[in-house]
Order: sequence, then C-alpha cells, then structure tokens
Amino acid sequence: MIVGLILFLGTHSIRIFADDWRREQMSRMGEKRWKALFSVLSIVGLALAIWGFGRMRLDPIWVWSPPVGLRHLVSLLMIPALILLVAAYVPHNHIKAKLGHPMVLAVKVWAFAHLLANGRLGDIVFFGAFLLWAVLDFRSARRRQPAPAVTPRASGTIVTLVVGLIAYYLFAFHLHVWITGVPVM
Repeated sequence: MIVGLILFLGTHSIRIFADDWRREQMSRMGEKRWKALFSVLSIVGLALAIWGFGRMRLDPIWVWSPPVGLRHLVSLLMIPALILLVAAYVPHNHIKAKLGHPMVLAVKVWAFAHLLANGRLGDIVFFGAFLLWAVLDFRSARRRQPAPAVTPRASGTIVTLVVGLIAYYLFAFHLHVWITGVPVM
C-alpha cells in the first residue's frame, strides 16, 4: 500500500515540488509521451495502493474506534465531495468558476470524511496521505497562473449538481460495497 501511495501521490506531486523539472521533461519527451508515462505510473501506483489497502484490512491494527454516528457524517460529506468531483469535468459551472480546483477539494473532503469514520492504522495512512497531498496540491495550484476565465452558466451548474447527486446515489447505494466490500451504513 505504501509503495503504491508513494508512486501514485509522488507522480501527482511533481507539479507541487518540481514543476520546472516537469516542464523540462515534457519539453524533452514531448507532451504525449510524458502524459503516457505519467498515466502508466499513476495507474500502477493506484492499483498497488488499493491492493495494499485491501490486504491491510485482513489484519488491521486499530488505533481508535470511531463512533458509529460518524458514518452518517461521512455519508453527508460525500455529497459535496462527489458534486465537487463532477464540477471538475462539467464545463461552465459556477462551482469550478468560484473554487478553481474542485477535484482537489473533492479529494480533501473524501479523505477527511474517511479519516473520521475509520480508526485502523492502514486507513489513517491511506486517507491521511491523500488528505496531505490534497492540501499541498491545492496550496500549490492557488499560487500558479489561473486558467483562463470561463463564463459559468446556470445549465452547467445544474448538470453538475444533478450528475453529482446521481453519482452519490450510485456509489453510496450500489458501488461502494462492490468496490470496497464495506457497506456505507
């Protein structure tokens, strides 16, 4: 799990800690080759992290025992997390126009929420690593030159909200247990 986290979050941290080097490599390799290498390393890292996370759950080390009520809070926090995630991809929505980096904010909310409801050491390492990365990435992204402004439209925002709520429903009530083996409630 840790090797996967290092590989996945490490590749996603290059822009935070070595943006000049990243630009040099993109220039030297070409953007398509750079993105292909980045994608392969990211997929391998994420697969290892998820596989390791599953293995960790077989023999957990408990650090604390979260109250059952926190599961309800996690369920509530996941609604804005999925709306933020969708906002990263739907064009012309007010959420992205206002916040600038909704995917990173979605990762922050997702990781924080899951830290609240999971007290195993592996959970703390897994979700804590994502939360730390998201905090650093958001701070770094805010210092970079902003993307050209796009005029938000009500239609883009409505699509974002509807698709986000549908994604929440599908994930919370159908996909979460299938993917993680853990029911939401």
